[in-house]
Amino acid sequence: MNAAQIQKILPHRYPFLLVDRVLEVDIGKRAVGIKNVTVNENFFLGHFPGAPVMPGVLVLESMAQVGGVLLLSDPRHKGMLALFAGLDKVRFHKTVLPGDTLRMEVNMLKDRGRFGKVRITAHVEDKLAAEGEFLYALVRPETVSGDDTPENSDDGNP
Repeated sequence: MNAAQIQKILPHRYPFLLVDRVLEVDIGKRAVGIKNVTVNENFFLGHFPGAPVMPGVLVLESMAQVGGVLLLSDPRHKGMLALFAGLDKVRFHKTVLPGDTLRMEVNMLKDRGRFGKVRITAHVEDKLAAEGEFLYALVRPETVSGDDTPENSDDGNP
């Protein structure tokens, strides 16, 4: 899948679409994708001047987006959003720098319908850069209001 095909599956857009190509998808089992990290990425302006390093949270987000392609490619999940429900056993092994190609592999561990767990590894060349188990929740977009302030809560508590 190229970027246009990925955007038909994921809701992310510039500057937050952090996967450039999906090399393979075996629905319900695994997916492999890449992120080409360039010096032109906007986050390098402040992370860190003179010593650019891709922020770890964005490495995780890139990994999660490949996971999202795996989940949302399944016809059962059409029209859903994939959200983080948790992160387990996350480790960073190598910094990701401009010029690197981050290759991410997602493997399904548990699929319980709307909830589940995947294992994702990210490599630069043959070196492990990051790994972890990502728990996900699939939700309908209309259930994500973004307005969860206490005064707007429907639980009766201020």
